[in-house]
Amino acid sequence: MSIQGKIIGVDLDGVCADFYGRMREIAAEWFERRVEDLPTKVSYRLPEWGIKDLDHYLSLHRFAVTQRGLFETCQMIPGARRYLRLLSDEGARIRIITHRLFIHYFHRTAVSQTIDWLDHYGIPYWDLCFMQEKDEVGADIYVDDSPKNVERLRAKNLNTICFANSTNIDVGPPRASSWKEVYELLHKQVDS
Repeated sequence: MSIQGKIIGVDLDGVCADFYGRMREIAAEWFERRVEDLPTKVSYRLPEWGIKDLDHYLSLHRFAVTQRGLFETCQMIPGARRYLRLLSDEGARIRIITHRLFIHYFHRTAVSQTIDWLDHYGIPYWDLCFMQEKDEVGADIYVDDSPKNVERLRAKNLNTICFANSTNIDVGPPRASSWKEVYELLHKQVDS
């Protein structure tokens, strides 16, 4: 079997874009703290930085996107462009799937920042999907870092690679801690 024609569903934040790295910088500004005082190992919703609840997180997130261009100023996770280009050159169809539209009234900003970021970093993709229910997108293999998403996808018997970070340490294999590992796992799963 070949990667040719396979649809690879790829998450952005925490998989291609260093969401937590950039959010840490913005949170330091928001809380008026030194960035060094905010830990790099975090869990979902960032309580380690002083986020108290969902409303508190949503306020920070809104500020990050609308005032600091979060989605266009994240650094690329090393290897994302290289290995996604290799996969694309081998005939895989890259389908970006992200849930960046979960806060009302600034969708245009979130979408335009996302497209600008993808273009700036030269990330190849055929499809760009903004949705929470990633299992409804129809990919052959998924790459995601959210424990909730990985669990949901795997519960539906969908082939899913967990992109490892501190928010998903309890998620089992297959796991990849780099894009090189993602690339190798994708080929291993397709070739088996």
